[in-house]
Amino acid sequence: MNAVARFWVVPVALAVWEIVTRRLADTDFPPPTTIVARMHELWFSGPVSRAFLTDDAVAGLLPSLGRMFGGWVLAAVLGVALGVLLGRSRTAAEYADPLIEFGRAVPPPLLLPLFLVLTRGGLAMQLATIAFGVVWPVLLNTIDGVGAVDRTYTDTATVFRLSRAQCLRMVVLPAAAPKIFAGLRLSLSLALILMVISELFGGTDGIGYQLLQAQRGFDGAGVWAAIALLGVLGYLVNSLFVLAERRLLGWHRQATS
Repeated sequence: MNAVARFWVVPVALAVWEIVTRRLADTDFPPPTTIVARMHELWFSGPVSRAFLTDDAVAGLLPSLGRMFGGWVLAAVLGVALGVLLGRSRTAAEYADPLIEFGRAVPPPLLLPLFLVLTRGGLAMQLATIAFGVVWPVLLNTIDGVGAVDRTYTDTATVFRLSRAQCLRMVVLPAAAPKIFAGLRLSLSLALILMVISELFGGTDGIGYQLLQAQRGFDGAGVWAAIALLGVLGYLVNSLFVLAERRLLGWHRQATS
């Protein structure tokens, strides 16, 4: 009931939005009912056998989600692997710190022309852009989490004669998991943003590409429909990640409560 009560602001905001936009009668700022109708027309008026997804939805939503999660998974693997290596070696972390700070300071959209030249466009360019932009939160949180593991834990692992692999799997990674998951959650929202940017720049399909086509066609409702769809997707993806995090890190919540 408390969770439901917190959402009272949503219908109020939508009602105010509806009233104001109808009074303005501006095609660039359509009311929510018009946006929802356009979303239904574009993406959710398909057959039941396809979960009501239209041809545009299959050609746009699914490739976009595939790129987003593909780049995110790639960045997660690289970020956690490098973060563990650097977090376990203070000397290596100190040498790598200037490179990390330089890399994370470079805006990923500025590297789109470089990735376009290196990969000749297409899926490889989009994955490279997403992975480069989202790897830094994962990497930095992993380094911080691994480096902050209580020495008592590692000393206990040594007493029980655990191998390095066993110590890493059974002691270091579980202890650093909360910070690693925090980095993964932050990088997931960045992956959604960079997915759209990469599709705007050099895409031939996807939500970003459909957004660009709606803008070029002066389809105000279509532009807002794509923006609303991205917001809904971001909320759903984040909610599912939080549920998975709570399930996987339930032991940590119990230990700290």
